[in-house]
Amino acid sequence: MCDLPLISDPNLIVGMEHGEDAGVYKLRDDLALIQTLDFFTPIVDDPYTFGQVAVSNSLSDVYAMGGLPLTAMNIVCFPIRTMDISILRQILLGGLDKMREAGVVLVGGHSVEDKELKYGLSVTGTVHPDKVLLNTGSRPGDRLILTKPLGTGIAGTAIKAGIASKALIAGSIASMAALNKKAAEIIQATPAVHACTDITGFGLLGHLAEMIEGQDIGIRIFSDRVPFFPEIRELAEMGILPEGLYRNRDFRMPLMDLSPACPEWRSDILFDPQTSGGLFFALSADQAEACLARLHAAGLAEAAIVGEVLSAPAGRIIVE
Repeated sequence: MCDLPLISDPNLIVGMEHGEDAGVYKLRDDLALIQTLDFFTPIVDDPYTFGQVAVSNSLSDVYAMGGLPLTAMNIVCFPIRTMDISILRQILLGGLDKMREAGVVLVGGHSVEDKELKYGLSVTGTVHPDKVLLNTGSRPGDRLILTKPLGTGIAGTAIKAGIASKALIAGSIASMAALNKKAAEIIQATPAVHACTDITGFGLLGHLAEMIEGQDIGIRIFSDRVPFFPEIRELAEMGILPEGLYRNRDFRMPLMDLSPACPEWRSDILFDPQTSGGLFFALSADQAEACLARLHAAGLAEAAIVGEVLSAPAGRIIVE
């Protein structure tokens, strides 16, 4: 980070060195603290729903680390001179209801006046030091599971353009507002999980690139198994794509080996930046089907095995 001299501490399990989802600090042999922070501008029009999505997105980083979120603090940037305070109340109410659903306690927060509305959380959670999940650690032969469908970035672009159907609007918003709590509980109960992250702004392929960075492994993605919202294919073929998708593609394309069997519209979906996306994790092949069945039984019907970890070619992502 700008070559700043970082503070070292023997109890720091996860810091800033490798783009993990949160920081982890060991308190004692059987307890570690997870800390994360996230906030952003509205991606939906309804204030209450924006609060729900922002909270779900913020809590997801703790779930991705294998932890349990416990407390949160609101982060608010609000244009008090130009926007009615009732809007902020609805945002905070939506967020509070989502925290209550997650079993998280709101303990405070901070607000500043800003020309642009922003909302999110600082979250504290706990995890056993030996059970921290990193985005690295996948092993050759592992299977890769995604718990939510892709397409929220493309859907958001279509909504702004006024061409998204009511079904797509409702489906994408419901997915963004949904907690990753159930998926996290199943992952934590599966001892053969070796790595985990949540899919957000870098898109699926961008987060995959982080999973193989500095590791002696590669990944194969079966693009036809990756779930996405209805209508997303048609929108991608029309070129209704968010700006972030182009940035993700330009940045990570050098690591990709795209098969002719994967059409451009499908690869666009794989680069689509997500908001409050699903968990994505690597686990032993002999546990994958049983774990997937548990996810489906918990109501995560779109969860799918979408790829595998390879021993070679290392540092490459093969998209078939």
